[in-house]
Amino acid sequence: MSSPLQVPYVVVDVFTQTQFGGNQLAVITDGRGLSDDQMQRIANEFNFSETTFVLPASDTANTARVRIFNRTHEMPFAGHPNVGTAFVLGRQGEVLGQPVSGALRFEEMAGLVTVALESAAGEVRGATIDAPRALAVGKTFDAAAMAKCLGLTPAEIRLNHHAPTEVSVGIEFVVVEVEPGAVSRMAMNLDAFRATADRGDGTYGRLSVFAYARVGAGMEKLRARMFAPLAGTFEDPATGSASGALGAYLAWLDPRADGEYRIVIEQGVDMGRPSEINLRVSKSGGQVKSVKISGRCVHVMRGVLELA
Repeated sequence: MSSPLQVPYVVVDVFTQTQFGGNQLAVITDGRGLSDDQMQRIANEFNFSETTFVLPASDTANTARVRIFNRTHEMPFAGHPNVGTAFVLGRQGEVLGQPVSGALRFEEMAGLVTVALESAAGEVRGATIDAPRALAVGKTFDAAAMAKCLGLTPAEIRLNHHAPTEVSVGIEFVVVEVEPGAVSRMAMNLDAFRATADRGDGTYGRLSVFAYARVGAGMEKLRARMFAPLAGTFEDPATGSASGALGAYLAWLDPRADGEYRIVIEQGVDMGRPSEINLRVSKSGGQVKSVKISGRCVHVMRGVLELA
């Protein structure tokens, strides 16, 4: 009988400074020897919103190739998996036997993701990532349909800044502004999601809704919730990729041609997993030039998967 394959993993909570807050992430620190099917099955076994697999980079100038899987499929990019994976690799001080420094470069389906480790008192505490793609603004959605998806009334969808709009800096989300008091009242409606995403041929399009409210008059502090039931995520406690897309979109909408924006997004509060996502967006000549997504992380557990 052959010995089982030993697959090391680390579990961390991302976008939080407290254990059991933020968004859970499993990091397979050495994914060599795993098939695509095994990776998907492992991600499904952990049953977190995402699991990452660290592999050798195709270009030696880069740190690693990082593959991201949710419960059902591989993803081109996601925020908290990059922040959490960088935190884990920075804390262990090496990637597949090679030492790491304060700057990492991850090869991903969406492109190259640059990551800077954040340390305090000589210890890695978190990371900052650069969004891999420029802001892309897609189609708009009917406000009444979005209200049904979120279990709200149409009057609770705010339209004075923008209509519900699909935006992306690596992966698409429909961003919807709601009245501040509506955030805690949201109740995801699966039938409405299906009706809105129905392609008419028995399949559904991607529909991940990032609903937010402003805390105060400006956009410096926001409170948000993210629902993607058709992708297996009924609610996500912290969504860095959606936060980055929203921050870039709000900066783009600002009538000023140039600006530097700092935005704090609170998420996961209504799930009992409070999270804090920090954004820095740079705009020049009317165009968003960079989107940085940062957060703290905490270690939860480590172990070994034994695959027969």
